[in-house]
Formats: sequence, C-alpha cells, structure tokens
Amino acid sequence: MKYTKLPNTDIKVSKICLGSMTWGNQNTEAEGHLQLDYAIDQGVNFIDTAEMYPVPATKETQGATSKIIGTWFKKNGNRDKVVLASKIAGNGDYTAHIRTSGFTKQSIKEAVDNELIRLQTDYIDLFQLHWPERETNTFGVRDYKHNPNDKWEDNFKEVLESLDAVIKTGKIRHIGLSNEKAWGTMRFIEESKKNNAPRPITIQNAYSLINRVFEGDMAEIAMRENIGLLAYSPMAFGVLSGKYIKNTAPENSRLKLFPRFARYSGEQATKATQQYLELAEVNNMSLAQMSLAFVNQREFLTSNIIGATNLEQLKENINSINIDLSKELLDAINEIHNILPNPAP
Repeated sequence: MKYTKLPNTDIKVSKICLGSMTWGNQNTEAEGHLQLDYAIDQGVNFIDTAEMYPVPATKETQGATSKIIGTWFKKNGNRDKVVLASKIAGNGDYTAHIRTSGFTKQSIKEAVDNELIRLQTDYIDLFQLHWPERETNTFGVRDYKHNPNDKWEDNFKEVLESLDAVIKTGKIRHIGLSNEKAWGTMRFIEESKKNNAPRPITIQNAYSLINRVFEGDMAEIAMRENIGLLAYSPMAFGVLSGKYIKNTAPENSRLKLFPRFARYSGEQATKATQQYLELAEVNNMSLAQMSLAFVNQREFLTSNIIGATNLEQLKENINSINIDLSKELLDAINEIHNILPNPAP
C-alpha cells in the first residue's frame, strides 16, 4: 500500500480509501465485514461512509452502512487502526427523510451524534458536507445556471462556527467538503482565514477517466490551497470495468439495479469507454486497473475511494495501487480525453 497524509495534518491515510455505500443494500453486513477485513489486511486504513448511505438513499435503509461499520468496530476492537470519514447530507428530495434544515448548528450536531451511535465510536476523523446547500450544478449537470429565486443565504461563516463547536467537543477532528465547486471551496477557505475557523482539508468530488472536470479550477485550488481530492466514482459506477460494453455485467450490478445513474453510460461516455478499454487491453491490463491507476497517480489526489460488491472486485481494485502507468500510456489516455473530454460530468 502507498500512503499520503490528510493535508495540513499528521494523519497518515492509505492512497486507497474503502468506500462503503453499497453496504446495507447490495451487500449484507457479513459481506461488508469481509470487505473491511480484506482491505485492512492489504494496508488500507481509510474508510468513508455517510449518514445517508446506502445509495440510493431511502428512509428504510438510511444509516445502515454506518451501522455495519459500527458492528465491525465492536467485533474487532480496532477503531484506533482506522481513519474514519463520514458526511452530513445536504437538502434534497432524496434526503428529506433525514432532515430539511440544511447545515444549521442543530443539524450538524444531530448528524454527528447519530453517526457516532451508528458507528459505535466517540469520534470521526473527517466530517464532510455532502453537497452544497445552495443550488449549483452537480450530479451530472454540466453547466451552472443561476437561479435568482434560490432561497439560500450566505452562511459559510456560520457553518464553520457550528463545525468548530463540534470539533471542540472532540467528536470530530477535521472537516472536508464534497461535491463542492470552486466558488464555494474558496469561500470556505476565505471564511476560515478571516475568522480563525476550521479549514476544510479535503474535497470529495467525482473523478475518473470519463469525468476529469476537477482538473479545471478545482485542481488549481487543490494545489495552491493544499486541499486534497478524495476521488469518488473512479470506476464511474462500474462502467470503467468494461462489463457493460462486454455485456458481462450481472443482474445485480449497479446500473442494472439503479438505471437513474445513467449519466455514466451515455453515447459519448460509452464511446470513450470503448477506446479506453482497447487501450488497456493493448497494454495487457484490465480497464479497471488502468482507470484506478490513472486516478492514483494524480498529483492533487489524497486518496482514491474504491468500492466493490464482491471480494474479487475489491482485490483487483486495491491492487491498482501497485500499477504505475508509463508516460507513453498517460499520453495515449490524454489523446482520447482531448477528443472526448468529460463525457460523464
């Protein structure tokens, strides 16, 4: 395994982070525990969850993922061996069953306290804002279109103060962002500097061969402001395994079960995926290995959040840390990207 540090801290984390959003829906508690056992044995020490998991979010399953991690901690007594990240859900129709009060002081306190109970721990190492409260383009929306009727009011300072109050109790150690944009990221950084408030140290955004949007303004912010990317969906919901193009995807694969995530399999995304698949095979590696190794080698990356629904997938995904893509192969990847840039934003 290779390791980095959470920016501006001494906390060492594996460059592969174990994502968990299928546990409690596509995966049972026993399967989640097996994945955790294997990942830890391979040197992974970083686990990511969220109060809304598993995905898709429903009232019936909400919090099940964190409960599975909690029973694993209780069984093994190894909480101190893991760097644990979680998130508070933002507003949205699909999270109204959790709360509709956004990132108020009470909402943040409630989210942290409930996660600690589910996770059977007394602290969370990294607590993240799952997506912005304001209306912005995310989750497959390519361009920002301003809504003058957006009822959100600027509250960056208040949110940081609320998070600071929880940090002072010892229940969370550091804070991060997720699905955030350049403007919001810089506003959080600006307010943290002006008010001696907690500073976000990571940003968890989508990043993959078919979604390199982060390489725009966000990459410059990451490098100049030392805020590390936690890349999610590096396999584009399994599309970058090649199984959908090859028609080998099982019936319980994510896109067959949940076609609402079809943004990763549009016409242009499929065309790009086919070209990446051919490139990987010419270079004697699987598309999954090439896709993950590409993300692992980004200079702005802190950790690559991989997920799996079975141990074979998990083994292949974790093993990507041992693959170094040559300059020639990276150049070939960029040639495809230049022709078919970001087909699945």
